[in-house]
Amino acid sequence: MTITSLTEITRAKRIVVKVGSALLVENGALREHWLHMLAQDIFGLREEGPQIIVVSSGAIALGAAKLGLPYGGRASLADAQAAAAVGQIELGRHWSQALGQFDLTAAQLLVSLGDLEDRRRYLNASATLERLLETGAVPVVNENDSVATEEIRFGDNDRLAARVAQAAEADAILLLSDVDGLYDRDPNEPGAQLIDRVEGITPDVLAMASAASSSGIGSGGMTSKLQAAQIAERGGIMLAIINGTHTSPIANAVDANLGTVFVPQGSEGARKAWLSGRLAPSGTLRVDGGCADALKGGASLLAAGIAGVSGDFRRGDLVKIVTIKGEAIAQGLAEYDVAEVQAIAGKRAEDQAEHLGYSPRAAVVHRDHMVLL
Repeated sequence: MTITSLTEITRAKRIVVKVGSALLVENGALREHWLHMLAQDIFGLREEGPQIIVVSSGAIALGAAKLGLPYGGRASLADAQAAAAVGQIELGRHWSQALGQFDLTAAQLLVSLGDLEDRRRYLNASATLERLLETGAVPVVNENDSVATEEIRFGDNDRLAARVAQAAEADAILLLSDVDGLYDRDPNEPGAQLIDRVEGITPDVLAMASAASSSGIGSGGMTSKLQAAQIAERGGIMLAIINGTHTSPIANAVDANLGTVFVPQGSEGARKAWLSGRLAPSGTLRVDGGCADALKGGASLLAAGIAGVSGDFRRGDLVKIVTIKGEAIAQGLAEYDVAEVQAIAGKRAEDQAEHLGYSPRAAVVHRDHMVLL
C-alpha cells in the first residue's frame, strides 16, 4: 500500500514513529505529560488499524542526568556509553508505563549498525519485529549506544528509523521534529516557506536543510532527516516530518494536515531496498564517464570502467561507486577482494586472467547486486 499524505496515514499497515531526545527530555528529566499524550496518539492510531513501531532517542540524556555526567553525557565516548547503559533502563521503563496506561505492551529492541547492514542479522531483526507486531506489542527501538563506537554507528535515529521501516516493511514514517517540516531556508529567516510535499529529493532539496539541532542534546538535524527520506523514498515508504512540540503531536499534525511529506519514488524489491539503505560501505570504486553512463542505463560494473580503488573490502562487502568527480551514483556488493580489483581495474576481460590467476567473473559488481543512488 502506498501512502502519499498525512490524511491517509490510518490506511497504513505499519507506521514507524521516531522521537528525538530534544522532545522527550528537558533538563535531564523526562517530559511525562508530553509522553503520555504521545502514547495516547499511538493508541489512537492503533485503534484505526495500523501497527506502530517507535524509534526513541533519550537514553544518553536520561542516563547522563542520573549519573551526573557533564555535557549531557557527550563529553567522551566512554561517558556516552555509560550514560546509555543507565538511560536505556530508564527509557524502557517510561515507555512501558506510558503505553501501559492504554493497555499496550512495550518491547525494547536495541540494534547496532551491523544488525541492519549484515544481511543475515537484518533478516533476524525483521523476523523479531514481525513477531512482536503479531503479538500486539509496540516495539521501542533505539541504537545500542552502550557498545556502539564513533566509527560503527548510525549516529542519528532518523536514518535508523528509515532502516527499521525497511526491515519491518512499514508503509510510513513520522519523524517528530521541533519545526513544522522542511522549509526552503532556515525557518528563523524572514520569509521562510514550509515545503508541504516533496516529489523526490534533489540537490536543491538537500540545499534547504539546516544541520542545526536546537536543543544541543540530540544528534540529528534536518540533514539527517533528508538522508532518512532518501532511504524511505527508494523503498516505497512515505516519510513525513511533523512538529512534535505540540501536545498530541501526531493527532495535531494529521488533523491540520501540517508537515512535509516525502512521496515514495518507487518500490524496490526487498534485497535492493536493503542494499540502497546500507550506510557503511567498505570501499569506493571510481569510474570513468562512459562507465557511469552505462551503470545509469542498468549495466553491471565491469573492470574496464574502473579508474580508481580505495578502501579495504572483501568479496561480498558493500562498495560505493562514484564518478571521477566523486559524485555517488550506485552501491553494491563486490565480486572481488580489493587487491584483485586493483589488479584488474581498467583492464578488458581478455586481459584479466593473467592478473588474477583464474578466469574473471562476469562483473566487479553485478547489476543484480547493485542499486543506483
